[in-house]
Amino acid sequence: MSARALLLLAALATTPALAQQGGRPPEDPTQDLYDEALQSISEGRKGDASAILQRIIEQVPLHAGAWLELALLQCSLGRAEEADRLFTVIEQRFDPPPGIVQVIADARSNGCRQQNAFSQATVTMSRGIDQNVNQGSTHDLAGNSEVSLSPEFRPQHDQYTMLSGEYLRELTQNGTVGFVQFQNRRNDQLHRFDNATLFFGVETPWRWGRWNARTTAMAGYMTLGSDFYQRQYQLQARVGPPVPLPYSLQMHVIGGVSRLSYVSLQNFDATTTELRGQLSRQNGSTMLVASLGAQQDRASTSLRPGGDRSGVSASLQWRHRYAGGVMGELAYNVQQWRSRDVYSPDIIDIVRDQTTHVLRGTITWPMAKNQNLVLEARQVVNRENIPVFQYNNRQLQLSWQWQGL
Repeated sequence: MSARALLLLAALATTPALAQQGGRPPEDPTQDLYDEALQSISEGRKGDASAILQRIIEQVPLHAGAWLELALLQCSLGRAEEADRLFTVIEQRFDPPPGIVQVIADARSNGCRQQNAFSQATVTMSRGIDQNVNQGSTHDLAGNSEVSLSPEFRPQHDQYTMLSGEYLRELTQNGTVGFVQFQNRRNDQLHRFDNATLFFGVETPWRWGRWNARTTAMAGYMTLGSDFYQRQYQLQARVGPPVPLPYSLQMHVIGGVSRLSYVSLQNFDATTTELRGQLSRQNGSTMLVASLGAQQDRASTSLRPGGDRSGVSASLQWRHRYAGGVMGELAYNVQQWRSRDVYSPDIIDIVRDQTTHVLRGTITWPMAKNQNLVLEARQVVNRENIPVFQYNNRQLQLSWQWQGL
């Protein structure tokens, strides 16, 4: 329940006759609807909230909280005439106490101007060390020491500078957000592995009764060296079913489909579908998130090495906020893929079985208002039954981050 509604109901409770008219007894049939409206307001879905509050008023004309929430919501949307009409109804029908009279007076004196759309920008500048820029292998081809890899396919170490950023902005009154993300990494020496990415998309919240969901549509483009390398398109839905769980756990089911196409490589385009379950728990300054999922990766052509493949993934993330705003985070992810066919007949007659482990640790120190210093360490261990594809990598990165509205 919002602070405004609490204020109104508390004030009405001081007048028994008025409380009997405007209060909400425990058996109130609109209780779930009212909670849903308040949840919609907190999630930025003002259009949904407005429709729900109007339904409540139709069912319970003396629902004081719904009248006040609807009036203030209309005022925040810049609908001054409608807000003033609702304020007048509240004054005449409920005879509000001084606290509510002041809330209404403040809203009128400040004017019902439509609130500016929410927006946020983040810019990050990083300097890092990469032990294996090219994902080079220490193993020889198919484990045969007589067929040795050339030096360019061995691990190559370098340092890099990276500039990244994100901008998001509210697009509709019902919480739809548009976003743009970019990243540009430049190595000190190995410029053929420089890369840049650009992603943009929209995210929309939904609610059906006690079910909540967020859908995301996104497109991305990547360059490698100085060449256009890859395109990616993705649709994803994150659904929160109304399942009561112990220990304040929250559950979400995440499903998605993505399309990956390569500009300069043939026979590697694919479409991937995913279904993943996620459990999370927030306890004060500590958050824990765990997920488990399954994937199917369908090749666009039968000529792709290994053909179609299936996979499973699991992740665990822990985050804690310490004194002074210092944030610590640890994350572990494992992804396993198994191909359907042999990788390359007569050359590598093995069905590829790949497991990648990623361990990441991050510490964030607040430096000044809207500025953070971020230290991140990452370890990647890629194990496969085709030895030439195995690789290890370690990265250490220090970043300065600025956030603004």
